[in-house]
Amino acid sequence: MNKRLFYYLFAVLCTVTLFTSCSDDDDNGKGDDQTEVADISGNYKGNLVVSINEHPADPISQVISITKSGNQTSQVVLSLKNFSFGGQLVGDIEVPCMVEEREGTQSFSGQKNLTFTTPFGQLLGTLPTSVNGTVKDGKISMKIGVTVAALEQVVDVDFDGNKMTGNESSEAKILSFTFDTSVEANAVVSSVPVINDENGTIAFEVENASNDDLKKLVPTIEVSAKATVNPASKTEVDFSSGSVVFTVVAEDGSSKKYTASISGNTSIVNNDFETWVSESHQPVLGGASATMSYEIPQGWRTGNPGIVEMQSQVDVKDLWSVLKESDNKRNSTVALVQTIDSKGKDVWITKIPKVTAGSLFLGYWKTNATNTLNSTKFGVKFDNSLGKPVAVKGWYKYESGKDYYTCEEPYTKNCHKATKTEGQEFVDRFSIKVSLYKTDEFDDTKYEDCLTGEADEKNFYLSSRVVGKGVFEDGGTNGEWKEFNISLSYDGDSFDAEQKYRFAIVCSSSKDGDKFWGAPGSKLWVDDIEVIYKK
Repeated sequence: MNKRLFYYLFAVLCTVTLFTSCSDDDDNGKGDDQTEVADISGNYKGNLVVSINEHPADPISQVISITKSGNQTSQVVLSLKNFSFGGQLVGDIEVPCMVEEREGTQSFSGQKNLTFTTPFGQLLGTLPTSVNGTVKDGKISMKIGVTVAALEQVVDVDFDGNKMTGNESSEAKILSFTFDTSVEANAVVSSVPVINDENGTIAFEVENASNDDLKKLVPTIEVSAKATVNPASKTEVDFSSGSVVFTVVAEDGSSKKYTASISGNTSIVNNDFETWVSESHQPVLGGASATMSYEIPQGWRTGNPGIVEMQSQVDVKDLWSVLKESDNKRNSTVALVQTIDSKGKDVWITKIPKVTAGSLFLGYWKTNATNTLNSTKFGVKFDNSLGKPVAVKGWYKYESGKDYYTCEEPYTKNCHKATKTEGQEFVDRFSIKVSLYKTDEFDDTKYEDCLTGEADEKNFYLSSRVVGKGVFEDGGTNGEWKEFNISLSYDGDSFDAEQKYRFAIVCSSSKDGDKFWGAPGSKLWVDDIEVIYKK
C-alpha cells in the first residue's frame, strides 16, 4: 500500500513540475529540449490561394506574420490581415500555434474559434479555424482551414512564401495606366487615363462601347519597382460594371488600392452634310405660285424659308441663307451659312431687315410674320437613351463681310433702318451655340414648347429652362479650315434621364444676327459636326 502511494505521489510531482516548466515565462529554455527550436518569427511574403469547397480562386500576393508568444520560440501567433473570401472582407485571422523542430524543419500548428467584427464576419458567427505549416531555410508552406457552418462551406487557404529581410521597398504605386492601341479590344477607349494617386483613382472614357466590349479591355500597368498588381498588367479585365479595383502590393507586402472607373461612355452622332434633301416653302404674303424650293442638309433646318418670305417684297433672288458647296480641302460636301443684304423695308405688318444672318440649326421653322425671331423653333426632341450630351465638335471656315451694319432698339421695329457702322469692334464674327433645355410636353404641330431666337426667357440659350449649354465664337480664318470643340456646362440642374428635353445646335454667320447686326457677305462653312454623349 505504501509502495502504491509512493508511485502515485511521484507521478503527481512530475506532472506539476512539467506544467510549471511550460508556463514559466522566465525559463531560458536550456533545460527543456521541447522549447529550444529555431525562431521562425517574422514576415513572410508569397502567394495565397483561397479555395471554397475545393474550388480555388486565382493566387494573390499576400504577407503573413508570425510573432513569438512571450519569450519562447516554440509558441507563436500566426496573423493574416484583412482575410476575405467570396469578395467579402471577413477580418484578421490570428491563431496561436506550437512549434516543433525535426531535422532542420520547423512545424507549427494551432486552432482557435474565431469571431469577427466586420459586417460580413458577424454574419458568419463563430468560425473554427485550424493552422498547419512548415518552415525550412526561410521558406514557408502552410494551410489554414476555416469551417463556415452558416454558409455550409469549407474554406481552405494555401500559402507558400519566403521570409522577408526587412529591407524590402514599401512603395506601392501605379506609375502609369494605359491602353495599347494595337490591342483591338482597346479601340473603344477614347481618352488618356488620368491617375489621381492621392485619391487612389484612375478615370478614362470609352466611346460607343457595349458591355461585351467593356469585358475585354486590356490595360498596360506600370507599378513601383518590385511591386505587383492584381489584376495583372496586359490581361483582360472586365469593366462592364463601370469600375475595377486594382491592388498594388509592395515588395514588403504593404498595399494600396486604386479604383479604375469609366468616367463616361460616349457615343457620337456625326453630321457630315453629305446628304441634302429638297424642301419647299409657301410664303405667308403670297399664294402657291410664290412657293420656292431649295436644298437643306438632312436632319437640319435653315433660315431659307425666311428668304422665301422676303422674295415678293425685296430683290434677294438666289441669296439663300444656307447653301450646299463642294470643298476640295475637306474632300466632301459642306454647308455654307451666309449673311445677306436683304435691303430693308417696312412692309405693313412686318419689317424686312437690312441684314439677315444665315442660320443652320436643329429645330423647325414656323413663320411668324409679326415677330421674325419667333419663326425659328430651336431644338429637336432629345433621345435620353443616348446619355448626357457633353460636347459638340466639328470643322469650320469663316470670312467676314466688308461693311458692318447695326440698328437701334427695339431691334425688330428698327431692323429695316440699319446703318453702316465703323470701328474696330464692328467686325463680323460667327457663333455656334448649343443648348439642352427642359420641356413638359412635345408640341409636334406648332412647336410652341420650343425656345426661339427671341430675348430672355424665350431664348434657346438664355432661358431658365436651359440645363446645359456651350458656345463657340470666332472671326476670319484666312481661308483655312479649323476644328472647334464646344463643351457643355451644366450649372444648376443636372441631366435627368426621366425629364423631357429638346436639343439645339444653332450656327449663325453673324453672332449678333438676333439683333439684325452683321456684315452682308459674311460666310461660315461647317462640316462634320459631331455630338458627343456620355452615359
